[in-house]
Amino acid sequence: MATYEEALRLVGLLESELIRRRSEIDRNNAYYRGDQPLRFASAEFARFHGDRYRDFSDNWVQVVADSPVERLTVTGFQASGAERADKDLWEVWQVNGLDADSQLGFLGAVNSARSFVLVWGDPDDPDMPTVTFEDASQCIVAYEPGSRRRRRAALKRWQDGGIDYATLYLPDQVWKFARPRLGWQEKSPQLADVDEELRRWVPRDLSTEPNPQPNPMGVVPMVELPNKPLLIEDPISDVSGVVAMQDAINLVWAMLFTATDYASFPQRVILGAERPMIPKLNEAGEIIGKQPVDLEKFAIERVLWITGKDARLAEWQAANLAAYTGIIEVAVGHLAAQTRTPQHYLVGKMANLSGDALLAAETGLVKRVDEKKLWFGQGLREAARLVLLARGEDARARAMRAGTVLWADSESRSHAQLADALVKLKDIGFPFEWLALRYGLTPTEVADVVAMREREAEMDPVGAATRLLTQGPQPADADDAEAEPAGVDAA
Repeated sequence: MATYEEALRLVGLLESELIRRRSEIDRNNAYYRGDQPLRFASAEFARFHGDRYRDFSDNWVQVVADSPVERLTVTGFQASGAERADKDLWEVWQVNGLDADSQLGFLGAVNSARSFVLVWGDPDDPDMPTVTFEDASQCIVAYEPGSRRRRRAALKRWQDGGIDYATLYLPDQVWKFARPRLGWQEKSPQLADVDEELRRWVPRDLSTEPNPQPNPMGVVPMVELPNKPLLIEDPISDVSGVVAMQDAINLVWAMLFTATDYASFPQRVILGAERPMIPKLNEAGEIIGKQPVDLEKFAIERVLWITGKDARLAEWQAANLAAYTGIIEVAVGHLAAQTRTPQHYLVGKMANLSGDALLAAETGLVKRVDEKKLWFGQGLREAARLVLLARGEDARARAMRAGTVLWADSESRSHAQLADALVKLKDIGFPFEWLALRYGLTPTEVADVVAMREREAEMDPVGAATRLLTQGPQPADADDAEAEPAGVDAA
């Protein structure tokens, strides 16, 4: 068990690492929202045109991040050795609203390289633990040396009003700390020391529970969902590699808008003539000087008076704006190739493509989604084990260690294609429940459909008999059907 000093030291170390990660997380989240500062090719361009495009962004980051998340849908959990999905785990999933919150967690992992799942028991309802998806900007997990799975500690740090909160999760304890949030303005060294002293973490005063409190699960109750894990480096966000190209696209758009403003129409220039002048009169109508003609008036009236025997007109052709749009299309194509996002997600141009052609175009995205299912599935399987530990069901928790997370199909097919494929699979012997899962039903819905089929058979015995005659006996009677008729010589 950790002492107060050891717990406080762990909080400080984990908080330092969390702060180090925060800058990239905040940048990626800002780019996802479209808050993208325009990068300029030169200081002169920034000085003259920077304010024009301060709030502009052609946001491709959001499309790249959303495309895999919309195909990540958990449909259930199945323990090792079980024939059907676990109804209790699915009930916990539904009661905690994780069918919706899981999408937020997956999106957070895609943007921030990781997200987290926190599981803790509810003393008021021991059968219904609390499960929440947590953001990478607030949570961190420390692992045992040399391991990517055995968790040593976890920290959640957040702000509420004028207070910073931190909860340290250990395998046998849970510590809860708090400290005031103070301003960061310049102060004298003496007042800065006072602020630093006040900012020390102190145990929270909890009247309803001890601090620290024991951890009955015996394991750190927070699980990490890494996006693109590496053997020894941090996982990689899908957004980080898009930021540079997104900046380039926004810059080209800014140049295109500037060219549109200045050079999208033919420009005419007057050569060999001075600016027209008109007499300037006093109150008596006497000429006292000259003043230049208001050229804006002539521009509105589309009339121009040119003087001088050598005056002539010259014309500059309009700028070729297609050159800019061509660069943007190439840049978007690079984004599609680098992130395995289908071109028709980004370009927005659809031709008369067959279903097979569309499936081929989405192969890269499907493989990308399958990779995320693999890595997210390991974390979710561990989270399901934590749920069973929180319920005190140790035997089922051991079975869940080698269990499976059930997902909806990653591929996008029409109903006609899917139905045709399922009918062919049925013809070669696949059972109905398996086919229903492939169709996209959750295990709970499959159980309901099976019960409906049984009720229909009970209500329609004639139909059941007809099916028996046309389809043959059930598998349980297969041995009888294959037996040789009495009195027939096998030879």
